[in-house]
Amino acid sequence: MKIGFIGLGNMGAAIAGNLVKAGHDVTVYNRTAAKAEPLVAQGAHAAATIKDACRGEAVFTMLADDHAVEEAALGPEGIVASLPKGALHISSSTISVALSERLTAAHAKAGQRFVAAPVFGRPEAAAAKMLFVAAAGPADAIKTAQPLLDAIGQKMFVLGEKPSSANLVKLSGNFLIAVVIESIGEAVALVTKGGVDRHAYIDLLTSTLFSAPVYKVYGNLIANEKFSPAGFAAPLGAKDIRLALQAAESLRVPLPLASLLRDRFLRLMAEGGENLDWSAISTLAARDAGL
Repeated sequence: MKIGFIGLGNMGAAIAGNLVKAGHDVTVYNRTAAKAEPLVAQGAHAAATIKDACRGEAVFTMLADDHAVEEAALGPEGIVASLPKGALHISSSTISVALSERLTAAHAKAGQRFVAAPVFGRPEAAAAKMLFVAAAGPADAIKTAQPLLDAIGQKMFVLGEKPSSANLVKLSGNFLIAVVIESIGEAVALVTKGGVDRHAYIDLLTSTLFSAPVYKVYGNLIANEKFSPAGFAAPLGAKDIRLALQAAESLRVPLPLASLLRDRFLRLMAEGGENLDWSAISTLAARDAGL
């Protein structure tokens, strides 16, 4: 397919690279144009503007937050203004439920199609085509998107015809990952202060009770104190918890742990941790314990 790709950060560059490898005709755009150069070397085309990336059958966005997606999609020369009628916008960004609903309405009014397809997995999983894709949108749009989404991940889960359902699921998933990070941090602080080697402890936990990938990945990051370079920076984690709380408020669902996590991220960033991986909130429990 002839597609565009907007947003070439750690995740976007890896995903776009897999679309090129799968044989698609990919035109890439990033505000920092130099980030497109490795993909052009692999066979992609560089776009000078967002409009230039919207001349095909579909366009992906993988951007940092609501502001960036809103600017790219709804700006005067953005995706909605530029994409041909019947073409597809696949949003893989982690955005608010409210913005997803606005995008759905804007694309429908313009005669275009919209699929929300956020992904679970860190940059190394994206590079290895091992992402899990949470997708939602009209059945015909999902059918069009499927070959593209199959090219970037190991499995796609379809969550209904309402695109914002996928965004809600993504926010809930990131909330759960943050809970895991915080709980591992607290447990490691406890056993470390009691004289237990944290590496042996994580090895025990992830080989027995908690063998899921999320425990293995973040348990090892925490045990090795490997928080830089950030695979997923702390401000992005803080943003996702904030969006989860916004969705919860609109649905009148109390999330007391999310409120705790919001404060943990704020503290980490206030203490100079803005450039660290979001798993660095685990260090706060050690500090609280006097370690």
